[in-house]
Amino acid sequence: MKAICMTDTSGPQGLKLLERAQGPLGPEEVLVEVKASALNRADLLQTRGLYPAPFGVPADIPGLEFAGKVLHTGERTQRFQPGDRVMGLIGGGAWAERLAVHEAELLPIPSHLSFAEAAAIPEAFMTAFDAMVLQGGLGRFGRLLIHAIGSGVGTAGLQIAKAMDCSVAGTSRTADKLEKAKALGLDVGVLVEEKPAKFANKLKAEWPGGAEVVLELVGGHYVAESILSMAPGGRLLLVGLLAGASAELPLGAVLTKKVQLIGTTLRSRPLAEKILLARAFSNSVLPLFEKKMLWPVVAKTCAFSEVATALSEISKNDFFGKIVLEW
Repeated sequence: MKAICMTDTSGPQGLKLLERAQGPLGPEEVLVEVKASALNRADLLQTRGLYPAPFGVPADIPGLEFAGKVLHTGERTQRFQPGDRVMGLIGGGAWAERLAVHEAELLPIPSHLSFAEAAAIPEAFMTAFDAMVLQGGLGRFGRLLIHAIGSGVGTAGLQIAKAMDCSVAGTSRTADKLEKAKALGLDVGVLVEEKPAKFANKLKAEWPGGAEVVLELVGGHYVAESILSMAPGGRLLLVGLLAGASAELPLGAVLTKKVQLIGTTLRSRPLAEKILLARAFSNSVLPLFEKKMLWPVVAKTCAFSEVATALSEISKNDFFGKIVLEW
């Protein structure tokens, strides 16, 4: 099979299309013919040697999510048959023509979506759902603050929250992204023009009570402002570190507000935890796609042969939604 492989850690320019052998199929695994995969910032970091693949995952084939068609099934599988359309989130290796996945990690593709659209779902929507709802305890009619609202996880979190009748505020450094997010239901758009970021006072003017949950996709200096923006007993879910891996925190506000800071990542979780998340997502979120209450936001699609150029676009951060690769 063909795969996009890292030949070194020099970045996107070190990626090459190579032939790789397909390993044996386990008894509880499904062999998927990959049709599409979406890009993530983690992929860019991996090509630079800054985010190595977890144990048991191909170290030199990036790719965290995929959509495709079932080719073969292991002898103990029960859920899928050859020809079924499936999608999923894995620790790596999705930039290949075929991959073997435990059947319990797979999700059926909603009937009206293309492979390219489906490939933009797993990482963004599962990350947002797990952080906001399962860990952050976001409930109906809650107040949610999302940073980097134009990102894949940002647009996913916004849609999930609006489906729960929540009020959503979002930040961006680009006015155009805020306008596009408002078309998805964003209630309060905050343009961040300063560096370090300053947005707490702007949000308090809209929400005097503060945000009950913060989906923190930026990290760094955003965290302190997020804490100042939060309601008493609020929960901050730290998912991304785009602005840096360290921050000076207003600990007085953490104490007096009884704020909870929760760090979370999906990639390194054990299989059992990933299966539980897939089940919860299948029960709670997938039906909303079938009802067309949720929709993947695809900025553009391109061929796998254009992956280096596409990753360069990731670093520029000029797009809204997700970039998808297709074989």
